[in-house]
Amino acid sequence: MAKFACIVNPAGRDGRSLKIWKKNELILKKENLDYEVHFTKHIGHASEIAYSLRTRDDIDCVVACGGDGTVHEVASGLRGSQKKLGIIPAGTGNDIARAHNIPLTNPKKIIDILVNGTDRHVGAFRLQGTPAPSVNNYPEPKNNTKWDGEPDIEGRIVRWVFLESDCGVTSATSRAKLKRGKWIKGSIKYTYLGITEILPWKKKMAWVKINDDDGIVVDFSMLAITTTEMFGGGYKVCPGASPIEEHGQLCHAWGLSKIKMLLLMGPLKKGKHVGKWGIEQKPCKRLEIKSVDKEGSPTEEVHSPPLIVQADGEPCLQTPALLEYHVKQLWIRGSNQVPWD
Repeated sequence: MAKFACIVNPAGRDGRSLKIWKKNELILKKENLDYEVHFTKHIGHASEIAYSLRTRDDIDCVVACGGDGTVHEVASGLRGSQKKLGIIPAGTGNDIARAHNIPLTNPKKIIDILVNGTDRHVGAFRLQGTPAPSVNNYPEPKNNTKWDGEPDIEGRIVRWVFLESDCGVTSATSRAKLKRGKWIKGSIKYTYLGITEILPWKKKMAWVKINDDDGIVVDFSMLAITTTEMFGGGYKVCPGASPIEEHGQLCHAWGLSKIKMLLLMGPLKKGKHVGKWGIEQKPCKRLEIKSVDKEGSPTEEVHSPPLIVQADGEPCLQTPALLEYHVKQLWIRGSNQVPWD
């Protein structure tokens, strides 16, 4: 039996991920599976561990136990290798696990997928963004050139996006959780923070270039670029998106009023938002976002206040930003049946 290396974030889901890990570990022991465990100690540690395991011939599958942030870090460390990424969902959103039809609360079925699941070679977006300043104990990002590679644009930070990157009121919501709402548990936290970010939202103009289209200046409300359907704990933002296609999916909304932003939360949960108030979804392989000067021309200056761009829930970057899609970047072990395959 191939060996599993399990990377566990004990701080995930406000500290509850450790309890989830212990429940799954009982099944690993009961099934007499060969495994080892590594506990993360700081932001970025999961990528360091995963990268160190790439050349281990005795390990077939590296398992991320935590939320989407932990999965993102492990995936970043494994990207480009033949190692398979397994997932034990232990976060708040668990959207990468949802995409690969991995159950969220059934340890026996989760471990069965690790042993008998299907490996799929999925794509990812390469994001080059401008570093956002540190917030509380959340550090300003630095380039991790070992696994993310060198930036092509001076002053940019590289991150790989395996689930989604968003910008606008949704990324402001993710940034807000670094400062407040820590006392709220579960997905209701994002609803609360979303409302608190929508109400004070101020108009932001940005230059956006999608694929090979001409760049346009828009009143920026929300933009999400994804490899799968859902993020935010099950919000179906890009219905029908698949990580094994030749492209990702882009959903955008320009010029929404605060009332429309609030009313959007219900339809967004069910994937019924596309077509409302001019909201569009389309295939996307390249996306560029910049601030504009007084004449409405694109500039390399950052937005003020910042327009945050996040990578798989990591709200560490800001505009200007460039996202480019690359196929077959990571092997993920999921359920034998998924709705998009």
